Amino acid sequence: MDHEVELTVPASTAPQAPPLETDPPVEPAAPAPAAAPQRSRGADTRALTQVLFGQLKELQPGTPEHNRVRGALIEANLPLVRYAAARFRSRNEPMEDVIQVGTIGLINAIDRFDPDRGVQFPTFAMPTVVGEIKRYFRDNVRTVHVPRRLHELWVQVNSATEDLTTSFGRTPTTAEIAERLRITEEEVLSCIEAGRSYHATSLEAAQEGDGLPGLLDRLGYEDPALDGVEHRDLVRHLLVQLPEREQRILLLRYYSNLTQSQISAELGVSQMHVSRLLARSFQRLRSANRIDA
Repeated sequence: MDHEVELTVPASTAPQAPPLETDPPVEPAAPAPAAAPQRSRGADTRALTQVLFGQLKELQPGTPEHNRVRGALIEANLPLVRYAAARFRSRNEPMEDVIQVGTIGLINAIDRFDPDRGVQFPTFAMPTVVGEIKRYFRDNVRTVHVPRRLHELWVQVNSATEDLTTSFGRTPTTAEIAERLRITEEEVLSCIEAGRSYHATSLEAAQEGDGLPGLLDRLGYEDPALDGVEHRDLVRHLLVQLPEREQRILLLRYYSNLTQSQISAELGVSQMHVSRLLARSFQRLRSANRIDA
């Protein structure tokens, strides 16, 4: 009689099932969180802009519907203005002001854009927006007016400084910047000074951090000769009204520092006569002195 033998195999030594059937399914990799939505929003904005320009072309300027579509175009393309304004973040100007100026450029671009020319609106509008912002900084922001050539050269110096800093790992010297741009070191220094002319420091503002008074209190002083300015101007006006001989006597006495006896010898008159002429001149000057009066 055949006996059936039942074999028991421990679980640890049992052959394992293929991993494809027991392992959980692998989840697909999630897309990049920022790049895809941004591309999608950009595509949506371009598509919306194209549709709105198609509608705007069919509408009569000045009508409520035309203004509504035009306003929708401005609203849809404001991110373009913010992107352009971010390039000027280092100018220490309120970003809201820069965005408002860029929006003016955006409006001008919308009014001049022709969709039938086959150019994408962002490509057409960006130079207009950036140009409007640059014009604002050139004409309205600077405290001291800088010549156009110096301003354009300053932009090149600033760009060369950033490139050389990245290459050298340190701030470049004036000579290195001049060699890079093939200009003189004096021109580089002039451009650096021009770049600092966006804002002027108030003479009355207190110095931050050190708690010292303003520059006006530290640099200003009372000129001791200031009180005599008006008197000297008055005397100069009165002297020309005296006779020529009395003018000469006063000049010899108080500018050449001669004594009355020396003046009498110089003019060939007595010392007593010189004294009388001086007294008469003083009397005329005092009577005409409006300050003492």
